[in-house]
Amino acid sequence: MARVIAVVNQKGGVGKTTTAINIAAALALSGTRALLVDADPQGNLTSGVGLKGQMNEGRTVYHALTTATACTEPDPFVLRTSVDRLDLIGADRQLTGAEIELVTLPQREERLRILIDPLRARYDFIFIDCPPSLGLLTLNGLVAADAVLIPLHCEYFALEGLADLVGTLRRVRASLNPALDIEGVLLTMYDERTNLGQQVANDVRAFFQEKVYQTVIPRNVRLGEAPSHGLPVMVYDPKSKGAEAYAALARELRSRPASVVPGA
Repeated sequence: MARVIAVVNQKGGVGKTTTAINIAAALALSGTRALLVDADPQGNLTSGVGLKGQMNEGRTVYHALTTATACTEPDPFVLRTSVDRLDLIGADRQLTGAEIELVTLPQREERLRILIDPLRARYDFIFIDCPPSLGLLTLNGLVAADAVLIPLHCEYFALEGLADLVGTLRRVRASLNPALDIEGVLLTMYDERTNLGQQVANDVRAFFQEKVYQTVIPRNVRLGEAPSHGLPVMVYDPKSKGAEAYAALARELRSRPASVVPGA
């Protein structure tokens, strides 16, 4: 049965989509079956694997989440990517309207869980790319997930808002998803040459302790270039530092247990 992981941080620009694409691609290239779910109205995950505009009419996450009754037939929404064993449920900007439309729908917090639960037997990992907010779309991701992966940009404001995120995780555990774990905290855009990068890394490790991955994602030009070609960096430039880092992260992800939400 697949382990469902929501990639979450309410701050933008921390590498959520890059992480979701490349950790899933690294797992798929190593023989693991993986599914990506684009729950961000920006649709960057969908374009990052080269499938922007290739979804059939009415076959996006938006349409799956906003049906009159919760959708239990996910197959029409699943697309194959150019990477073997890596599939996608895609999104476009229509998803922006889902935040409003979900408010009046039954089972509004559980729509995504109901959609992807039938797919658990088909994959080893399912990654949900959540938007940079703590609204209903992110809440759907947290309710659907077994665990969360939190990317953190190694900059001055990295820890800002983390208390809000951890508080949200606790509330979700208390009322909607008691089994929700923290899969891990990932340091992204890390530059070991700067004192700031080292200090932020030390602060994050002091706060989250063993929950922080040993693997860090460096600043890397190839990571920024790959999405414009619609490819994971693992395919675009497998020898780049970014590709090597995500390959190492995939190995670490498979080898470590998850941790519960701190303080919950």
